[in-house]
Amino acid sequence: MLALLLLVIVVGTVSMVIWLTLRETRRQVAREAFIRHGALPLGLFERLRQKHPHLELKDCQLIASGLRQFFLAYFQSGCKFVAMPSQVVDDLWHEFILYTREYDAFCQHAFGHFLHHTPSAVLSQNQNSNEGLRRCWWFACKEENINPRAPTRLPLLFALDKKFNIANGFYYDADCSGVRRKGDNSGGSSPYCGGDFSSDSHDGGTDGFPSDSDGASGSDGGDSGSGCGGGGD
Repeated sequence: MLALLLLVIVVGTVSMVIWLTLRETRRQVAREAFIRHGALPLGLFERLRQKHPHLELKDCQLIASGLRQFFLAYFQSGCKFVAMPSQVVDDLWHEFILYTREYDAFCQHAFGHFLHHTPSAVLSQNQNSNEGLRRCWWFACKEENINPRAPTRLPLLFALDKKFNIANGFYYDADCSGVRRKGDNSGGSSPYCGGDFSSDSHDGGTDGFPSDSDGASGSDGGDSGSGCGGGGD
């Protein structure tokens, strides 16, 4: 009788663990799908075009895809800090936040908590922002099956400022061999290098850039991260 009772307890416990795991997996899948396809506020693109009049509607839609890629990087990192690498995407994010109720609802559906705005940045001596940039680069590359350690092209989020000739934007090249960092001021911005994200030359480390021992592969493809869940920071 005791053995039967223990068996029932074990089976019940295992079943509960499996059920909770499946429920969490479904929730993560639903959150990611919402980030990719959730509706944005009406009028959002018009506000962006007031700041960047040369943008067309299709341009704004592509920039919105860049913002979704940023949100995905945050989500797939387990809601760790990610820094914004694009000025024009940052402008769209800021305009989105001004739709207070809509932005809060989007964040709750996507992450389970409010995502606060952080200014756009580039690699510098600031280790905290560097960590966030490396993390953003890693997951944006993984999203597009780009090798983050040896990129041959840029993920969308890192290419938009240059593509749309954004004044004071951040212009990236995947491979900077033959490109002098100081001297090409087309559009008012010097080029930054995708290959620099795996280098420790800026701050003496590569914090935020996953290592192979973390279970993240440096080859194209690979794991997408753990996701956020319902908590928050």
